[in-house]
Amino acid sequence: MPESIKLLSSRRFRPFFVTQLMGAFNDNLYKNGLTIFIAFQAAGVSQQQSNMLVNIAAGLFILPFFLFSPIAGQLADKHEKSMLIQRIKLLEIAIMLLGAIAFLLQSPVMLVAILFLMGTQSALFGPVKYSLLPQALEPGELIGGNAMVEFGTFLAILTGLIVSVYLMSLGLTVMALAVIVVAIGGYWASREIPRLPAAAPELKVSFNIPRQTLSILRDARANQSVFYAVVGVSWFWFIGITYVTQLPNYVRYELGGDEQVYVLLLAMFSLGIGAGSFLCERLSGRRVEIGLVPIGALGLTLFGVDLYFNRGLSTGTGLIDPATFIAQGSSLRVCLDIVMLGISGGLYIVPLYALVQQRSDVRKRSRIIAANNVMNALFMVVASLYGLFALSAGVSIPMLFLIMALMNAAVVLFIFTLVPEFLMRLLVWLLLHTIYRVDYSGLEKIPDEGPALLICNHVSYVDALVLAGCIRRPIRFVMYYRIFEMPILSFIFKTAQAIPIAPAHENPEMMEQAFERISTALGQGELVCIFPEGKLTENGQMNPFKPGVTRILERDPVTIVPLALRGLWGSFFSRAHGKAMSRLFPRGLLSRIELVAGDAITESTAALDYLQHRVATLRGERL
Repeated sequence: MPESIKLLSSRRFRPFFVTQLMGAFNDNLYKNGLTIFIAFQAAGVSQQQSNMLVNIAAGLFILPFFLFSPIAGQLADKHEKSMLIQRIKLLEIAIMLLGAIAFLLQSPVMLVAILFLMGTQSALFGPVKYSLLPQALEPGELIGGNAMVEFGTFLAILTGLIVSVYLMSLGLTVMALAVIVVAIGGYWASREIPRLPAAAPELKVSFNIPRQTLSILRDARANQSVFYAVVGVSWFWFIGITYVTQLPNYVRYELGGDEQVYVLLLAMFSLGIGAGSFLCERLSGRRVEIGLVPIGALGLTLFGVDLYFNRGLSTGTGLIDPATFIAQGSSLRVCLDIVMLGISGGLYIVPLYALVQQRSDVRKRSRIIAANNVMNALFMVVASLYGLFALSAGVSIPMLFLIMALMNAAVVLFIFTLVPEFLMRLLVWLLLHTIYRVDYSGLEKIPDEGPALLICNHVSYVDALVLAGCIRRPIRFVMYYRIFEMPILSFIFKTAQAIPIAPAHENPEMMEQAFERISTALGQGELVCIFPEGKLTENGQMNPFKPGVTRILERDPVTIVPLALRGLWGSFFSRAHGKAMSRLFPRGLLSRIELVAGDAITESTAALDYLQHRVATLRGERL
């Protein structure tokens, strides 16, 4: 069972999950009833008119996220979160009472106005939803919590659609009662959410929307990786709103399917998102692993392009049901593309959300998430307008999907160029999941924040990559400059801001610069790792520690955490067979290695022999 599923047994997560699930379900119960009516049941509505109405409805729901997220972010930072959520859910009940009246009156104007109010309530809830997770969950639970939230959101989209089709068939009175009942259920669930202290209770809320929008965007830009993660999330919703909005008419006019085929494909997409989210949790080892983002991005492009070539399947002899649709051999390829788009989306979006939560300033986290929501809304509104413009100009829906897929390739390559950490983490992840199987223990002994010096034995050329792949915090590695300059590995080390060092007899200037950079990094509260042996082992045994580690501690007396690598001796990157990398995978693929952390050492004056003894004891007999 995925660890994320186990979170449902915890009061720290379950009431919040049920609350957000019912809110998302109610949004889609209302929206999808309207969408299906326009696309499949409204008499005298042409394809062009249907495209226009569907895109306008989507845009009106999204617009409040752009308008009101700056205020929502301030409220979420200022107030205790469980109380704020309960008040937002009470607002949902009031809005759904108006929505029920609109259904009973069959008033199109009022129904559209309610969509705007629903979007406003959802915009207020957004910053609380995502900023709550890092407070309520442990760091190792953050990926699982985000996976559950993403899965729940798309499950709500799916079930909201299915239930709305059924309720619309029973009459508008039933639909009116349903939206009220679900809103009350969401409020009831919110009453069980544990209290979570406000991040910035002294904050003065400003209702100047333009000024606050610029302010929260500046907060997001303060951290480059966070800002471009926000851009990446927003781009995902640009793609997502395109697929979800155009899917009804794609099914009807390109595939020749009825509304049940639409439900089937949306179910496949939603389940794909869930599968991708849970797969992300498993592949990341319960850590925020942004190396999975490029894999998800590649899938979004490849399967989006392939979807374009599944065109012209409509027979033109009437709409077909799911059984007839599945019986067509070519339809299976469409289903595969839809599922894989969902899986790719889960792999792409979950690490990005977790990155924003983890690396944001705690006191400004809700406002940064509000900035994310503003960007998301802007991208989604633009996507709706672009879809409306492109389809009105005669672009077919399959062609629109192809354009989205190709644009995705260009956008993500641009982001990865600006923030090469994504590609660096991908290379590290591939190393640890294709060549080695890594077991680790004691890593919780590494401080979650503040300066610390990691010391570790040095067995192979990829020691630093193994540590970087297993330890949650970013690490500044100090390494021999010739390893730092190795092809391919150099890209990774430079991206990770590793510090090259040379012995005094080779390059005394580089050595002095290295110690200055180490001191600066520790002074800024960063995690620094040094391999005190100064060189790779030639025989599997540890070399004597060099005095460089003592020099670091004399200048910056910080906490020391001893680490030990086991099982790397004899591997492709070690010198067990003479020159490293001379024998291709001598121990085969997926050989098991270990990383062990010992208790922190707070005596910065500890003798060099004592530090070496601690590392040697951790390493044990396994080389």
